[in-house]
Amino acid sequence: MSYAAARARKPGQSVSVIQRLHDSSSHIDQPPRSAIRNAAAASRMTTAADQIRAEVAVDEERAAIGRDESSSTPPASAAAACRPPENCGKRPDMPTAASTPPPDAAVSAWWETRRAFVAFVALAALPLIWPDVPPLIDLPGHMGRYRIQLDLADSPALQRFYAFQWSLIGNLGVDLLVIPLSKLFGLELAVKLIVTSVPMLTVAGFLAVAREVHGRVPPTALFALPLAYNFPLMFGFVNFALSMGLAFLAFALWLRLGRQGRFGLRAAIFVPLSLLLWVIHAFGWGTLGLMVFGAELLRADRRGRSLAVAGLTAVRACLVLTPPIMLMLLWRSGEAGGETGKWFDYIGKWRWLLQALRDRWPIFDFVAIVVVLLVIAAGARTRAFGMARGMVGPVLALLVAFVLLPFILFGSAFTDMRLAPYLLAAALLAIKPPTRENLRLARVAAYAGLAFLLVRTAGTTASFWLFDRSFDRELAALDHVPRGARLVSFVGVWCGSQEWSRLDHLPAMAIVRREAFSNDQWEMAGAQLLRVTYPAGGGYVSDPSQLVTPQTCTGTLWKKVNDALAGLPRGAFDYVWLIDPPAYEAELTRGLTPVWRSGSSVLFRVDRQDRK
Repeated sequence: MSYAAARARKPGQSVSVIQRLHDSSSHIDQPPRSAIRNAAAASRMTTAADQIRAEVAVDEERAAIGRDESSSTPPASAAAACRPPENCGKRPDMPTAASTPPPDAAVSAWWETRRAFVAFVALAALPLIWPDVPPLIDLPGHMGRYRIQLDLADSPALQRFYAFQWSLIGNLGVDLLVIPLSKLFGLELAVKLIVTSVPMLTVAGFLAVAREVHGRVPPTALFALPLAYNFPLMFGFVNFALSMGLAFLAFALWLRLGRQGRFGLRAAIFVPLSLLLWVIHAFGWGTLGLMVFGAELLRADRRGRSLAVAGLTAVRACLVLTPPIMLMLLWRSGEAGGETGKWFDYIGKWRWLLQALRDRWPIFDFVAIVVVLLVIAAGARTRAFGMARGMVGPVLALLVAFVLLPFILFGSAFTDMRLAPYLLAAALLAIKPPTRENLRLARVAAYAGLAFLLVRTAGTTASFWLFDRSFDRELAALDHVPRGARLVSFVGVWCGSQEWSRLDHLPAMAIVRREAFSNDQWEMAGAQLLRVTYPAGGGYVSDPSQLVTPQTCTGTLWKKVNDALAGLPRGAFDYVWLIDPPAYEAELTRGLTPVWRSGSSVLFRVDRQDRK
């Protein structure tokens, strides 16, 4: 075709017409029809190959910049598609010139693979494999309650001391799970399996949210995984911790279904799921609501809506999570409301953040939390990383809740403390992965995160092994306690001590193994389904009567050890168990016969003449 003929071509005019005009003027032989057909076929194949490469480029572009939608959003704007200028005129959802991935873009990094996901989740179980009883402060007390709820109807011994009445409350997670599992494995193994699953579910939830927000797992997300073994879990808040792990998994599902545009299915799933999560623990349901609201608020705001309209849009999206509100109002009405107080203790809140990874060794734990804070700061301020917009909303929602929550809510203490580690984890999950061009930086961050995870896991495993040894040493005393005995226990604690024995509720194992009475059970209206029905014990029948100190501790209900021994109504009890007690006056144990001793711990039998 001549230059003049090409200039004479009209828009939309076929090649064959132009060619005929050219032939009539130039008398140049027309190429064979087979050559034209072959050229057209080659053009179609090239177009198809370009389309495939374009689709791959779009996927890689989204993975590289982080998937910032919290649910399905419209394609990129035409203005964005015009960067660089040669992209102008292309469809917004087609790849841009800048989106062509490097040669290795289709290959997942090792920390993004399914094998890595399974390995990380399995690693979370390691610290709990060895201990017979997971060494969490409140857990033995909960296990005592599980034994009562399971066997009270068939145990005359337990019926002498306790009453149990089922009720629908937002704190029943493990209480319900032990019913079927204890029939298969026995109570102690069932509890161990459930508790072991909690950090595994939490790690799975963290990774699922990271993958859904960014399209792949950022290397910095590995720094969040040790937060599965956090301060609230160490305290033994197992229903709470279980609900939080499930809340992160549910949030990942919410984002996924929204991104796929399956809003009807999402509503059908999350109405019953919100009810289930509330029954496990109300805090997990509330946390899910906060994260969903934050994500939906920023999504609506990103579409150019005013803050008020964006807020209403977010509220409307969250309506499927509101059914538990009525249950919450019924549960917390009347006497079950409980005390609420200690607002805006910002020094305490800062302390909870610094103790989010508290376990056994304060310096080791403090250094770990400093690492977490430094990674968050670097991710927020470093150009190579940055924060994914789709996760900023949930982080801000959790931060506002953490600032506003009191220490005591509806009679439950440590309310704000419980949220601290999950706030830090959410901030870590918000950090975007480096672009594929910064693959070396991504690898350095991934290996650093892996090293941090392995060191923390090794430390937690060693810590649990040491605590398990102390548990076993103390629990040997129960071999000398008859079934159904009336046992009163005193566990030593020290005012303001940073050392942590985790023996506070170990006496409840007497309920688990010997169907004996223990004076460490909680009595909290609305929060517990168990009641102690042993008036003969006076002020020595429920928590915290089992905790004793060498001197008076301001702001606590703990007794001094000498006062506890002196005021004990001996006629109401058969045995006195001192577990790692402070020094006490030997004269106060006259009339008590030691039947077992290990270090400073001792089990006394109350002499018959002294029971009068």
